[in-house]
Amino acid sequence: MDGLSAEDYDRTYSDRDLVGRILGYFRPKLPAMSMVAAMLVLTSLLQAVLPLVISWGLDRVVKDDSANFIAVLVGLILLSGVFAWVTNFVRQAFSARVVGDVVLQLREDAFAATLKRDLSFYDENPSGKIVSRVTSDTDDFANVVTLTMNLLSQLLLVGVITGLLFARDVGLALLTLALTPVVIALALAFRRLARDTTRKAQRSLARVNSNVQETMGGIAVAKNFRQEQTIYDEFRPINDQNYRVTLRQGMVFGAIFPLLFLVAGLGTAMLVHVGGHSVLDGRVSAGDWYLFLQAVALFWFPLTSIASFWSQFQQGLAAAERVFALIDATPRVLQTNPGPVGRLSGEIEFADVTFGYVPTQPVLDHFSLHIRAGEMIALVGHTGAGKSTLGKLITRFYEFQGGHIYLDGRDIRTLDLHDYRRQLGVVPQVPFLFAGTVADNIRYPRPEAGDEEVRQAARHIGNGDWLAALPEGLATEVGEHGQALSMGQRQLVALARLLIQDPAIVILDEATASVDPLTEAQIQEGLDVVLEGRTSIVIAHRLSTIQHADRIVVLRDGGIVEEGDHLSLMRRGGQYCEVYNTYFRHQSPNYRPGTGFVPVGT
Repeated sequence: MDGLSAEDYDRTYSDRDLVGRILGYFRPKLPAMSMVAAMLVLTSLLQAVLPLVISWGLDRVVKDDSANFIAVLVGLILLSGVFAWVTNFVRQAFSARVVGDVVLQLREDAFAATLKRDLSFYDENPSGKIVSRVTSDTDDFANVVTLTMNLLSQLLLVGVITGLLFARDVGLALLTLALTPVVIALALAFRRLARDTTRKAQRSLARVNSNVQETMGGIAVAKNFRQEQTIYDEFRPINDQNYRVTLRQGMVFGAIFPLLFLVAGLGTAMLVHVGGHSVLDGRVSAGDWYLFLQAVALFWFPLTSIASFWSQFQQGLAAAERVFALIDATPRVLQTNPGPVGRLSGEIEFADVTFGYVPTQPVLDHFSLHIRAGEMIALVGHTGAGKSTLGKLITRFYEFQGGHIYLDGRDIRTLDLHDYRRQLGVVPQVPFLFAGTVADNIRYPRPEAGDEEVRQAARHIGNGDWLAALPEGLATEVGEHGQALSMGQRQLVALARLLIQDPAIVILDEATASVDPLTEAQIQEGLDVVLEGRTSIVIAHRLSTIQHADRIVVLRDGGIVEEGDHLSLMRRGGQYCEVYNTYFRHQSPNYRPGTGFVPVGT
């Protein structure tokens, strides 16, 4: 059972809370549910009428051997069967629509909840497990809802048949009902075991989904290093665990039905024995005896289904519990009294900010920095210095633990996130493109943008020369995750997308770190247009980008150790000089391997 523990955001709900919340999804479907209820009543009555008609017919045949009566009896049986089929079909049709609508709404709520979660939520929880809750668990929920619909029909049928049995013979009716508590007790005994086993099976399936999704995402790397066997070896124990847990779940559910049917068989045998002697004694007629034998068959199947329902019901409750836990997950990024943002000028101030991805391990400790509106700041430093963290805090992907961040003098926590993020442009080191054309991805921030706007934005990046390399220009399909384009082309598309968005603040997270010199030159030409009049925070590993910055901020262990322009920092010979000679000196046109420090100003 390793790896099947609950997620951090999981919650435990009582059955009453879960059922009450599930019923809340059904309340808007009251008219359709009323039709289902009406058809349930009619179907149950018609199913109960059939053995009653046959019982009455047997007694009449004994007294009247007329062929006409037999024909009438056959007609009544056929007629009741046809009506039962019609009412059951109508019930099933309306039930399917209600269940489909409810599951549709539940899945939409779950998907909407995933979109509202903070970025830290996805850092801490594998995406495959989240996908499993939105898809597999909602399917399991649909199954239990359908089971509940059938349960209502069976409950009504049992009630009608019980009334008929008592009307015909109280003694035989009591005998029929004698084993009912035993059946229900057996079913309830499986309740907790079924709930626990089902929950572990769902978590195990989520692990399988997560592993497969991660494998598909990194399949190119695996093939490049010939690690297919390693990936397969990692998948096997996860899949084997799912097999064992699912097998255990099947055995739990499979064990209850033979026990229930054994008890039902004993009850039927007792009824045959006692009822047969009652016929011989003349206390009941042969028709009534047949009625009891037929009724007990109709009685025991719903009763065993009702009893086993509590075990199967746990599967649906466990699924609903996982979905509701996803919906109810508490956000970490909280806005206090969010108000309209308006057009930002882009002044940013970090005031004594403390932040750690793990609260006890701060990345920034009482950090302060003031960025003027329209200023271009380059952040440099060794890995782990906190460069990317600053960008994530500005975008409000994470919640800081102490201090304040101000945008144009306003606390960042008081801004409406939807409006605020419309004015943030972010270009990561590895840009993500959605399946579709280049034009579709450029207009992604503003779907209403016209074709001419898209063309103009593309031409502003590198003078549009890069478009000639695309097979169909802006109509070129980018493929899944943009795999049909080179890394440099994806970066150029991301920059053109930024122009369409027209943000007030731009964050370039090592945006030119993975491109060739020609593409870098095209990007640099486009950056002048992209960054004009905008506040920009550049996390760069390219000398050309840093040298264009208004100010260079050198970070170390979450704090500022130096700041200034390139030449002044080089003359100082401090931390920036060390970083420069570690990462940037080989990018200088005058660089000669083995010469040590590159002269200042080159």
